[in-house]
Amino acid sequence: MLGYIFARQAGIDDPLRLRRAESTRRVLSLELNKDKDVERIHASGISTLDIEPIEGRYMLSGGSDGVIVLYDLENSSGKPCYTCKAVCSVGRSHPDVHKFSVETVQWYPHDTGMFTSSSFDKTLKIWDTNTLQPADEFNFEGTVYSHHMSPVATKHCLIAVGTKSPKVQLCDLKSGSCSHILQGHKQEVLAVSWSPRYEYILASASADSKVKLWDVRRASACLITLDQHNGEKSKASSEAANTAHNGRVNGLCFTSNGLHLLTVGTDDRMRLWNSSSGENTLVNYGKVCNESRKGLKFAVSHGCSPEFVFVPYSSTIAIYTIYSGDLITMLRGHYNSVDCCVFQPHLQELYSSGRDSNILAWVPSVREPEPDDASEKCLNPAYEDAWSSSSDGEG
Repeated sequence: MLGYIFARQAGIDDPLRLRRAESTRRVLSLELNKDKDVERIHASGISTLDIEPIEGRYMLSGGSDGVIVLYDLENSSGKPCYTCKAVCSVGRSHPDVHKFSVETVQWYPHDTGMFTSSSFDKTLKIWDTNTLQPADEFNFEGTVYSHHMSPVATKHCLIAVGTKSPKVQLCDLKSGSCSHILQGHKQEVLAVSWSPRYEYILASASADSKVKLWDVRRASACLITLDQHNGEKSKASSEAANTAHNGRVNGLCFTSNGLHLLTVGTDDRMRLWNSSSGENTLVNYGKVCNESRKGLKFAVSHGCSPEFVFVPYSSTIAIYTIYSGDLITMLRGHYNSVDCCVFQPHLQELYSSGRDSNILAWVPSVREPEPDDASEKCLNPAYEDAWSSSSDGEG
């Protein structure tokens, strides 16, 4: 670490190298924070979490009871042991509460004054954070599994929605209507995600084992259907052509730079794809246990070297290096299956939730100073006190 500081002072190194090194160290030391608790509001499992990208201070949670809670993650007490309090919530008594499980919550990417939620009750709701009232509502024919707003869009306000229908639906916040329908999947769409690099590129994952990349500006919007065999499948193989997994694909996430796409499926595999060419990079992560019957929400790091992916793995969270596939560690602390995890890149913290109704905070471990007795033993004689009191030597 001192080498990075000296190189930065001398102007030899880019200041980002120091930041990247420290961010990486902090991720590698993640542990369950025993001093930081998140107030327990949900009476049942928690399906989804989202931290607003502007300050990284406020977090939304959505539960299988239909309840949505907004938390303040900042320690305003000044004490080392504290609880992240719920600022407000859309509880069961709220007139506009979701009737069934909330599957996705997301902050509006540019302003904390608005957030969105979607549910098994076949609705997508746009909420005013200040009044906690829905500003708009979209209704669908089937269960809503996932939705996503682009983090970088400046020329459109489209929300991609995955439902029980095989069609990906695009809802326009400006017009208040479903403006586009993307056809190509044969079964329900379990996950959708916009590229963080290109505002018109969208990825969708389906129960039909396929993952598609779309350019929503085009009439024939599908750009690529990802193929796990990169077009080299044997004709004798029983596996279907152009499939990303040998089971339902229930989770996807772009890397922070948007150059690659990660997918997970019920075949207990995670795959890394080149998002431009659609090529399977063939990185081997080993078995990635995935028993979820709905969408699985996982996260990637930002500003580290190497970059990491955090994946719910039964009742634990597995941390892998993205580009080499190495399993770094398993975070243990939940008592039941984990459904969601989100990464806070400003402080390199991780938050996870699952069916045990708990939200756990994983934070970098603090570097502990050496014990006093050890430091005394190692003290250089040059720093020892050479003075003696008048009482020394008496008697």
